[in-house]
Amino acid sequence: MSQITTHVLDTARGHPAQGVPLTLSRLDNEDWRHLAAGTTNSDGRVGALLGDEVLPAGTYRMHFDTAAYFAATGSDGFYPWVDVVFTLSDSGEHYHIPLLLSPFGYSTYRGS
Repeated sequence: MSQITTHVLDTARGHPAQGVPLTLSRLDNEDWRHLAAGTTNSDGRVGALLGDEVLPAGTYRMHFDTAAYFAATGSDGFYPWVDVVFTLSDSGEHYHIPLLLSPFGYSTYRGS
C-alpha cells in the first residue's frame, strides 16, 4: 500500500468522486516539488500513488483539480481546486487524506 492514500467522496451526489485529477508535492525550501499524480477511480481512490516509496518527514500538499471533476459531471463548482497541506512527522507511518466534496464546500481530516 502507498504511504499516502486518498479517498474523494461527492457528498452532494452520495457516491465516490470518479475522475478527480490530483497531484502530490513536497515543500522543498520555498518551492513545491512534484512527486506523483493520479486520477481517482470508480471508488474515488488512486491506487499506488507512491508505490513502495517511503517519504521523509516534511510538509506535503495534495492538490485536487475539482474544476475538472465538476465539469465532467455537469456541475458548477465554487472551488476550482482544493489544496490540502499536511505534515508527515513519521516516515514509517501510513497517512490517509480523505476529501469530502460538494459544489459549494469541502472538508478533510486525517483518516486511517
